[in-house]
Amino acid sequence: MGHGSGGTDGAGTGIGTTAGAGVATGSGTAVGEETRPGTGTGSGTGAEAAVDYAAVFQALPGSVSLLTPGLVFADANEAFLRLAGRRREQVVGRHLFEVFPDNPNNPSADGVRNLEASLRRVLATGERDAMALQRYDVQPVDRPDEWEERYWSPVNAPVRGADGSVVLVVHRVEEITELLRARGGGRSGNQPGSQSKNQPGSQSENRSAGRTENRSAGRTESPPHALEAELYTRARELQEVNERLRRAHAREREVALALQEAMLPAPGRVRHHSAAVRYRPAVGALNVCGDWYDLVDLVGGHRIGVAVGDVVGHGLAAAGVMGQLRSALSAASRMAAGPAQALDVLGRYAHVVDGAEAATAVTTFVDFDHHTITYSSAGHLPPVLVHPSGRVELLDRATDPPLDARPDPVPRPQATTSFDTGATLALYTDGLVERRREAIDTGLARLTEALARHRTEDPETLADSVLLELLPPGGTTDDTALVIVRL
Repeated sequence: MGHGSGGTDGAGTGIGTTAGAGVATGSGTAVGEETRPGTGTGSGTGAEAAVDYAAVFQALPGSVSLLTPGLVFADANEAFLRLAGRRREQVVGRHLFEVFPDNPNNPSADGVRNLEASLRRVLATGERDAMALQRYDVQPVDRPDEWEERYWSPVNAPVRGADGSVVLVVHRVEEITELLRARGGGRSGNQPGSQSKNQPGSQSENRSAGRTENRSAGRTESPPHALEAELYTRARELQEVNERLRRAHAREREVALALQEAMLPAPGRVRHHSAAVRYRPAVGALNVCGDWYDLVDLVGGHRIGVAVGDVVGHGLAAAGVMGQLRSALSAASRMAAGPAQALDVLGRYAHVVDGAEAATAVTTFVDFDHHTITYSSAGHLPPVLVHPSGRVELLDRATDPPLDARPDPVPRPQATTSFDTGATLALYTDGLVERRREAIDTGLARLTEALARHRTEDPETLADSVLLELLPPGGTTDDTALVIVRL
């Protein structure tokens, strides 16, 4: 961040110049390797010209720099260096806050703290973070004893590596000092380039007189100065509110996940048949705790019940509804004659549970004495049965609307299929197969192919293999449950 005199060294090395060698950027060029103008990193063929991403980076109209996870400058484009008033060798390879520290003459300066918090959030969550308007004073290189008062609008965004981790942070800044002062009609005594002597937090507004008293400077300022201070104050208040909301959301997420973990059954062996379960919460926000699973020993014969479901909503409310539906289905399965009857009971129960509307569930009754699976679905994705030969069967012949979708209860359908010893049954929720702008059949095909290819693995290994192949490296925006049972 910065503005002042001084140019750049004009080297134009672009994305490849850094102190942290060996970190690959999205352009295919390793950070730490020099990328010269004219060398394409794209994948053009024939007459198609390769894209020179280093040149693109340098030509970006905005002021952009790249930071390593250690907050060291990996690169900065020409616009950023011009705005900062620094040469490339004064920036690249140095720590961000070594180049741009807080103003020691301003006891209320918090630019470093706010910027570091934003960058850490991007590294931790892998999500873009747009900061509120920031005051961040800058020390001109040619006037080291002075600090220029500057206002900025920063945005930080992640660059992911092949494994999905954040390897770089794109730090884009837009200086709005002139905009603020232009909107206020100018400001005498503190024009751009002059040394800052006042602090926005030290003003009190005299609204009746339409003027602002600056106590630290001992003089009275005009309404335009009051507008600048007002904009800055409101932006900081919004930032503080956003930070409190982030902390509250993080606490709710932790509580919801802990509650869900306490209510869901532990993985293990059911009637001596190996089973594996996996739950992956959604990344970001609070899109967690709507998915659930259940494995239960059934009464009469050598039978087990395996079920999964999905509650509309997220957070603590969804976790509470999830726990009620799972417990109700578990109890109903022990008493019901079949999975359809169990879902009938669950549907009636969902009718009186707030938040259970349109929840989905599928349950299977596995009979090891007769080598059959009887199943019924309430609007849920079909279970997958992988036979020892590799043949894949979708259990989709008994699908009905979601729970509490009908005004009057109607008996649900159920169907039965057979299996051989060594077959694999998989139940899952939509987070495993659904992707934006993609047909659901594409996700189902990925799932069935992965299950068939890894069918000889034990359930624990198989579950891990499926998640590794189907879930994006950075996670999904919906939580995911997966149950694998070796029959």
